Amino acid sequence: MMRPIVKPILFVVLFLSSTLGLFAQEYPIDQLSPQSAVYKHFYYLQDAHYQPEKAAEVFGSGSATNIELALQLKQIFDSHGFKPDFSSIPSDPEFSDTTNGKQQYNPEKGFPDIYLIRHNNRWEYSTRTMRAIPEIHHSIFPFGTGVLMNLIPGTDQKSFLGLKAWQYIGVLILILFGFLLHQLFTFIIERIVRRLIQRTNVSEEFRIAIHRMAIPISYLVLVQVMHRLFPSLLFPSDYAYYVVLGFDIVEPIFLTIGLYRLVDVFSLILKRRAEQTDTTLDDQLVPLFRKALKVFVVMFGIIAVLNNLDFNLTALIAGVSIGGLAFALAAQDTIKNMFGSLMIFVDKPFQIGDLVAADGFTGTVEEVGFRSTRIRTGANSLISVPNGKLVDMVVDNLGMRQFRRYKTFINLTYDTPVELIELYVQGLREIVHLHPETRAEENEIHVNEMTASSVSILFNVFFSSKTWAEELKARHAIILETMRLAEQLGVRLAFPTQTLHIESFPEKKSPEMGYTATLSERDARYAAYIAGLQERFQPKSEELTNEHFE
Repeated sequence: MMRPIVKPILFVVLFLSSTLGLFAQEYPIDQLSPQSAVYKHFYYLQDAHYQPEKAAEVFGSGSATNIELALQLKQIFDSHGFKPDFSSIPSDPEFSDTTNGKQQYNPEKGFPDIYLIRHNNRWEYSTRTMRAIPEIHHSIFPFGTGVLMNLIPGTDQKSFLGLKAWQYIGVLILILFGFLLHQLFTFIIERIVRRLIQRTNVSEEFRIAIHRMAIPISYLVLVQVMHRLFPSLLFPSDYAYYVVLGFDIVEPIFLTIGLYRLVDVFSLILKRRAEQTDTTLDDQLVPLFRKALKVFVVMFGIIAVLNNLDFNLTALIAGVSIGGLAFALAAQDTIKNMFGSLMIFVDKPFQIGDLVAADGFTGTVEEVGFRSTRIRTGANSLISVPNGKLVDMVVDNLGMRQFRRYKTFINLTYDTPVELIELYVQGLREIVHLHPETRAEENEIHVNEMTASSVSILFNVFFSSKTWAEELKARHAIILETMRLAEQLGVRLAFPTQTLHIESFPEKKSPEMGYTATLSERDARYAAYIAGLQERFQPKSEELTNEHFE
């Protein structure tokens, strides 16, 4: 029954022993190698072996100035969670830096101005390091290192689990200060957003986007302030390492979230600009731009986190490049489609809502994506055409037509009198002239051909309708009027027939053609029809004119 309890206890004991026993293993302290010099500096500043004058010997002597430098350098290392791995520090007295060939060693890459050199067969910190330490220390501890310890006297020697009492109190003060600071940031952000709402005419979606962006930004500022104040607690390097590691992870995460939501705000601004333009293709470009920018932001955040975790980004990028090459070879069609979408946005062969015809299909463009373009057909089905293939097609943009042509042939029987054909053609031209959605010029209405069974009239007109539905309505009205005119004038429309006319039998008489009306009667019928036509079309013309002036 005790075994489940023993394992956690052993784990805690081993952890504390490994943490507190950083200097259990003995290394030389003779300063004959970089390893012994660094070890000597840290060894004599531990509580169990505290002799700062000996630690200062790595700066040349145990003077009071060098003691201050030794203490400041230890505090600089602790503030960044620097935990020296003495086994990896060179123990060769003749060690030389491979980058410059000089006998010098940098214990922490984050501080290039802090390094040891070999002087008189002993390794010690350089003169440049001695000049740089006070500046670095002041930048990390702008308010000094003993502020909280002096505010809480009598607690500097009491410790529990490696931390003194004043450090625990300092953590509580820092947490309380962070809470108050967060409340202040929230109040300021709310006031700014409220002022923005009152002074500008923005949508509710835009207000929500601004508020969502401000939240991670406020947390980012809060974490940076906490990161700035944390070194004043003088945590040991064992604890500071994990706290600093947490800051290094959280900061780029909050920055990435803030930038991610900033993309939404920027996209709403672009969307509003796109809605003010005549083209509709840029309306589809905005969401594509938002998706691409968000992918870039996420990649930036991942790289920032990995960089703070000291990953070898060079090797990572090289591996990604090799993997990217293999991926590119396996995804040639996808890449081709992506470039196809780019060419569509650059060349703009059509816009969202245009009626297009290409490669056996006709439909309205609904969406242009990274990979394909979605087109709604006349059967209300949705087809997806890969952009790589679409850019290679001959696309007929029917939506860009200024006028929509309607061409047909009206066939009259051969027994129709010539005068009546001329009157009927004149009536057809008048129909087109009075219709409000036909082009006034370049309409062709003529007797065009004599076929086997009829006299054919070419009826070629153009509609100014913007949509297919409007064009169908205009065709409907025009076709009915041509039939109504034929009925009014008594014109017979022909259909494919064959008539056998026999003249050799004297008892057979020629059939009556049926056109018994006089010219005056035909003119009267025509005038009555035109008057009715004007009544049917004129109100529509006036309505369109009024809409035009409004």
